[in-house]
Amino acid sequence: MYRLSARQILVIALISGLFAAVGVAVLDRVSSRLQPAGSAFSEKVPAGITDPANGTDENNNIEIYRAVAPGVVNINTTSYARDFFGFVEPREGSGSGSILDQEGNILTNFHVVEGAQKLSVSLGGQKTYAAKFIGGDPDTDLAVIRLIEKPREPLTIVSLGDSDKLAVGQKVLAIGNPFGLDRTLTTGVISGLQRPIRARNNRLIEGAIQTDASINPGNSGGPLLDSHGRMIGINSQIVSPSGVSAGLGFAIPANIAKRIVPQLVSFGTVRRPRLGITTRDVAVLKNQVEMPVNDGVLIWEVAPGGAAANAGLQGLTQTENGDVELGDIIVGIDGEKVGNTDDLSRILDKHQVGETVRIDVFRNGKRATVSVRLTEAPESRRPIIRR
Repeated sequence: MYRLSARQILVIALISGLFAAVGVAVLDRVSSRLQPAGSAFSEKVPAGITDPANGTDENNNIEIYRAVAPGVVNINTTSYARDFFGFVEPREGSGSGSILDQEGNILTNFHVVEGAQKLSVSLGGQKTYAAKFIGGDPDTDLAVIRLIEKPREPLTIVSLGDSDKLAVGQKVLAIGNPFGLDRTLTTGVISGLQRPIRARNNRLIEGAIQTDASINPGNSGGPLLDSHGRMIGINSQIVSPSGVSAGLGFAIPANIAKRIVPQLVSFGTVRRPRLGITTRDVAVLKNQVEMPVNDGVLIWEVAPGGAAANAGLQGLTQTENGDVELGDIIVGIDGEKVGNTDDLSRILDKHQVGETVRIDVFRNGKRATVSVRLTEAPESRRPIIRR
């Protein structure tokens, strides 16, 4: 057996310690780079705002506008398309956004910047600044753009509040650029909470904030603020026969943005777990086909290599006789009922890629439980808009 002297042991120990120290330092540096960028939001009450309980409503409006308005930007978009004769013509749009940090990241609606090939931002006044698309999530109608160039003076940051602690009747203020009118302030109250609205891709956005504060075209992407000047929602939609404010507006809760924005800044998209299936709601099919259950989600097709395929979940199959057999019907995930596709998406959004869930299905008339390791949706690995 080869023996080591005391001196050799000491030298090896010193060298090992040195390598360990260097390794820890390198790992710490690398891991810090791997942390999602933009994951920290300012939640401080903006300076210069008196406690609403100690001042008048009029003074509160004035102080909030002075403190927050410089952090609300006017976003102008340009896209190019060929007309009927083949000529390229520009198409312009506009919306609002809120500055999140000194890096120049700006939160807005996805539909404001969707398809834009050129972005510019006005911070007030005549000067505009070029911006670039960082990431977007059509499912929540949220997007982040970033200033390519910034003014010399520090940017005004719009702080985020807690949208889970709201009450109907609570005062709110909206700042935006309706019809291109720079930094317009409107006020109102929270008219309702937990309103379901749909994004343009028809995905359900749960928990929207309903307000009677005047919101018009151009307000989209701007902040809905509480009486402390913190953003508790992102103005997104209105219901109106005429297309202008009818006192029925909706904002995406700020707490959704807190979850979504770090991923948009880091990855350009949201890494959502998906099963890799196409589905049909049982409630829609039960009047046409005899179904073993009244509610649930029928697996129509299973994508090869997806989470469902890897777990052995089954879609529609055709027998040798040419008959079609129903696929698995998902009725629950981890003990939570799945009545339709909206339920399925909502429950999956609570989980992360790599987690394992237990899915309850009806298969051949019997109930079964299948463990499924969630994987990322293939489409979410691709950027939605070119930067």
